[in-house]
Amino acid sequence: MTLEERTQKAETRIFKAVFPNTTNHYDTLFGGTAMQLMDEVAFITATRFSRQRMVTVSSDQIDFKKPIPSGTIVELVGKVIKVGRTSLGISVDIYIEQMYSDVREHAIAGQFTFVAIDDNKEPVPVNQ
Repeated sequence: MTLEERTQKAETRIFKAVFPNTTNHYDTLFGGTAMQLMDEVAFITATRFSRQRMVTVSSDQIDFKKPIPSGTIVELVGKVIKVGRTSLGISVDIYIEQMYSDVREHAIAGQFTFVAIDDNKEPVPVNQ
């Protein structure tokens, strides 16, 4: 399988409903909850690409562009954007969808770096 094919196959999409128990006093999704969901999607994307043990080593940048209100649906999309010797760069975008209309907006963008590790938690080459 080519690198491009592996990258495409690793793309991960997850949908979640935003319920009141995940929102703050402004009735919008907690930033920390959004970051947790993004890290999870990034982890799944990295693992699907490498089929190895992967760990987060950094969240390189997260831009909160729009608040995510309670009562909406979010789609998280993870993509491999960089392949290093032992690391992967993963982008994660969150889109807001209104439950009862076609409105869809880009809300959050982030980048994460993952490293492949062995049984001793030492970095190893990403299988290519």
